[in-house]
Amino acid sequence: MPRPIFSTDHKSTARYLDLAANAHGREKGFLMLEALRRTQNAKPHIVEIGPGGGASVEFLSSQIGGYARAEQNVALTLIEAPGVESSSLASAISLFRSVGSCELVHGFAQDIHNLLPCAVDIISTSALFHEVYSYGGGYSGLHAIMRTLPTVLVPGGFFAYRDVYAVDSGTLHRRVTQCYEARSWLQFIRMFLPYYLEHGTHPYHHADDEIVVRQNSRIVDASKLDTSGECAFISAPLGLFREIQRHYITFRDHVWRSGTLGFTPALEGQLSNDWIDLRTGHKRVHYTLCDAEWLTTAQKTMLRAMSEPYDDHHTIDGDIFDNVTDVALTAFLDAANDGDTGCTQVWKDWRAREGHETYAYLTLDELLCAFAENSVQAATEQPAVLMPVQANDVRRIERHYYNRFLSKRLPNPLLDAKQLVLFRNIPLTEVDTLTEALETLQGLCAKESLARVYEAVNRRG
Repeated sequence: MPRPIFSTDHKSTARYLDLAANAHGREKGFLMLEALRRTQNAKPHIVEIGPGGGASVEFLSSQIGGYARAEQNVALTLIEAPGVESSSLASAISLFRSVGSCELVHGFAQDIHNLLPCAVDIISTSALFHEVYSYGGGYSGLHAIMRTLPTVLVPGGFFAYRDVYAVDSGTLHRRVTQCYEARSWLQFIRMFLPYYLEHGTHPYHHADDEIVVRQNSRIVDASKLDTSGECAFISAPLGLFREIQRHYITFRDHVWRSGTLGFTPALEGQLSNDWIDLRTGHKRVHYTLCDAEWLTTAQKTMLRAMSEPYDDHHTIDGDIFDNVTDVALTAFLDAANDGDTGCTQVWKDWRAREGHETYAYLTLDELLCAFAENSVQAATEQPAVLMPVQANDVRRIERHYYNRFLSKRLPNPLLDAKQLVLFRNIPLTEVDTLTEALETLQGLCAKESLARVYEAVNRRG
């Protein structure tokens, strides 16, 4: 399989790993903990691929102490890309070693069969598969890993999957029409979409996937969108709109973190979870002002007037913060498009790290079917298949804050969430477990997908 072509420099800086990639520890480690509870091995071996800043490692270490089994019997191996290190991961490893053994191994996920000396009980990944898709061979790269996993898992072992949720649809290629009128979104689409379609790894190459942009009753090229506020209607595959949404959010957060706009909000850590109403995604935003001039003196004065002092920074209602700071983001995009040196560099930095990636590459139906079809083809003496066994092995965790933001900006926002699936490596000889898993799939997959899974399992079995 070809090596990933992205530079790890873009995702291995201390700021990215220690801050942006070191959140949601409970969510990242939840399925690992559930698998640990269900494993039969008295000395379980867990592997996490791509631990990032170590958030899940820290969470796991905080939970393992409550087990009746001897804590030192839990072994954890972390696999990270060469050259990727962070102080927060080092701290998490040190913490875990107080409750079990922990080893850091550098290598690529595609080479996991060479990195592990023997089969393990649990393998966990977070946000790995969309990177493999984007940089490691598209669908063929994904399918190759799916076929490799049963060879490095013990029979009955678990694979904990966490990545970006796609859409509520049978396919990402279903054509829909969306409209955009906010200047910041129009400018973002004008700058991002042509680049992504040309340079990114994506599945939208069919004739029916053509992107048609209409503005002022005329078909226009996306790179020539009028960003003055005239509404644009875009007809395209549903999955492509998911890409636009998700990339806009990562770009906005990247610019916020850079401080370029004159303020830096707390997007990770305790201060980022100051909820007014968690269910609706309504929060208070904690932020600090800095010297950048994208907010005018009047805008900064207005921002302060609507904020409250909090220790050494300010806090403000999240809805108000979004409205006020959108002005600065729009001005930033205009400047980047016009060639401003500082803004252009921030844009290029984000584009190099995120702009090639495809987040929504498989719906849940397609994901579960692909895992079953490919894993059952693994080169193992004892045939097995990766499938969720219980209904609660498949979960979706909504991003309430982002969904609130999107619902206020777009007439037809798509759900932003994380998809979690706990797969079990089921030997085909375990008829009862296999039957339970197939019954679980009946409530999650279309009949066509179920038929494909049934055929693949029976062909190997």
